[in-house]
Amino acid sequence: MRKLATLLVITLVAFSCGTPKTVQESRKVIKGYWSLDNITYSQSGTFNVQLLNDTSAECFEGSSWKFVPNNNRGTYTIDNGNCPTGDRNFIFVIQEVDPETGLYDFLLKPTDEKYKSETDVGFRLRLAQLTGSSMRWEQTVTLEGKPFTISMDFSKISEL
Repeated sequence: MRKLATLLVITLVAFSCGTPKTVQESRKVIKGYWSLDNITYSQSGTFNVQLLNDTSAECFEGSSWKFVPNNNRGTYTIDNGNCPTGDRNFIFVIQEVDPETGLYDFLLKPTDEKYKSETDVGFRLRLAQLTGSSMRWEQTVTLEGKPFTISMDFSKISEL
């Protein structure tokens, strides 16, 4: 009886420490190829926004993204001829923020070709919406002392 009780406690602890269900489901949905179609801002005007310490928001529009959740790796490709083109690598983590609401964050860290970070700098984005065909990231920064939200809308191209 004591062995059974010990086994039950170990099983409960193992399951309670596992990945939340919403994160597991999100990994399945995000797997594949995506296109970053549109970038918008919470305020009107013209802004010089650089994303992911890489290049301008205009260069990111139309970029292609690949997410491989079983190893938390991915790539994105800038192919706008007026921008620094080519493949970029990153690692990512989907992190549940509030189990009550199911809201989660997307942590993305740019890396080299071997998926090693040169600067150890990452970015926290709110994964505001995720379906089988679309995804929205939101990043809130400060502009002139006030919150400023950058929204990035993706559409799914295909599965892996």
